[in-house]
Amino acid sequence: MMDAAVQHEQAPMKRERNIAPVRQPENWTPASWQAFPAVQQPTYLDPAELDLALDQLRELPPLVTSWEILALRGLLADAAEGRRFLLQGGDCAESFDDCTSPLISNRLKVMLQMSLVLTHGLKLPIVRVGRFAGQYAKPRSADSETRNEVTLPCYRGDIVNGPAFDAESRRADPRRLIKGHARSAMTMNFVRALIDGGFADLHHPEYWDLAWVAHSPLQSEYRQMVESIGNSLRFMETLAGSAVGEFQRVDFHTSHEALLLHYEEALTRQVPRHWGWFNLSTHFPWIGMRTADIGGAHVEYCRGIRNPIGVKVGVSTQPDQLLRLIDVLDPDNEPGRLTLIHRMGAKHVAKALPPLLSAVRASGRKVLWCCDPMHGNTESLGSGVKTRRFENIRDELDQAFDIHAAAGTRLGGVHLELTGENVTECMGGARDLTESDLTRAYKSSVDPRLNYEQSLELAMLIVRKRGDQGRLD
Repeated sequence: MMDAAVQHEQAPMKRERNIAPVRQPENWTPASWQAFPAVQQPTYLDPAELDLALDQLRELPPLVTSWEILALRGLLADAAEGRRFLLQGGDCAESFDDCTSPLISNRLKVMLQMSLVLTHGLKLPIVRVGRFAGQYAKPRSADSETRNEVTLPCYRGDIVNGPAFDAESRRADPRRLIKGHARSAMTMNFVRALIDGGFADLHHPEYWDLAWVAHSPLQSEYRQMVESIGNSLRFMETLAGSAVGEFQRVDFHTSHEALLLHYEEALTRQVPRHWGWFNLSTHFPWIGMRTADIGGAHVEYCRGIRNPIGVKVGVSTQPDQLLRLIDVLDPDNEPGRLTLIHRMGAKHVAKALPPLLSAVRASGRKVLWCCDPMHGNTESLGSGVKTRRFENIRDELDQAFDIHAAAGTRLGGVHLELTGENVTECMGGARDLTESDLTRAYKSSVDPRLNYEQSLELAMLIVRKRGDQGRLD
């Protein structure tokens, strides 16, 4: 039965991008994944408690709409053709405690600042996709961890259990699924309110400044960009004789890893005006490296939904394996359907990426290629702290642009773990953070993130790299 909360969709059809109906996959339902091997799922000790939580989820309103999802597919199709550039970024794993107005607005600010730099430098519209409003679960390399001879389940993100090392915190609690939905809804509501209220108005990019701008080595370059964009807008409005309303707001979409399949299934709905099924928990779900088995439950689930899908691709991915995965997830070669997010590491990308690019290009597949320079460059220091070096992040991204250019393919986006806060989790960058700086403001409970300054610096480096390639061409 169609969900009652979706009955009242009033789709603004003008935003939809000629996403032609194809067909619903055969032998698929939102629950068909349950017949396949499902890895990275928590163990809930009370099945009745889980069923109760899922029944509640099925009755809750969706977090996004079908027309927003289809609009994003059109934007991603443009990015694959070189008419836009994808900026996907946010926390490695959101925390329930971080659902506060300052943290959300600062995260939005840094994404807007980065997109401003990229738009100005690349001369392309930017597709903004946040890793938030649902990124509450994380895959783990082991099901349990041991400290001082005590073994407990691993922390799998706030939507599953708590980070504190005690039995009650580490118990997988189905009630957290409901709390995750609520926190996601509050985050999306606040982001939408900010954008609709003019927070993202390009006439006033100075409103996005974080406190760091006045002290950053990059402040002069950034201020020049802001002034240049302001002057350009005023010039256009002088010619037009009226305000340029298009620049008073921006599009913003959400994404998260489609990891907890019970949660994703409960928010997968049909809608009145479009055929098929939509995951209405997010605009853009992706499949991670640990769950990309062609015969696994995550691929089975994702093949049936109409959302655009991302797939993480690593050094172990073989060309024939990738082509089979594409066949399953995008059998009709639909524009905007599939984004391949390669995450190789600076040491391995030159060897691992070219065979994949060659195979996909020869197959004629219409995919969007995106670079995640974060996950392949994670390392643990002697102290046990996980970090990433800015120089390795930059190096992998630089190499990725060059490898795509040599292969005749296009790198159309970047996928980053970042925050709008003044954290010290990744070493290097304009202020050359060192290992001793990590103890000053290391806040992540999972993976290290770029801080606001490192994020903006990376956006500027992308612009310079693309500019250098253009001059060489």
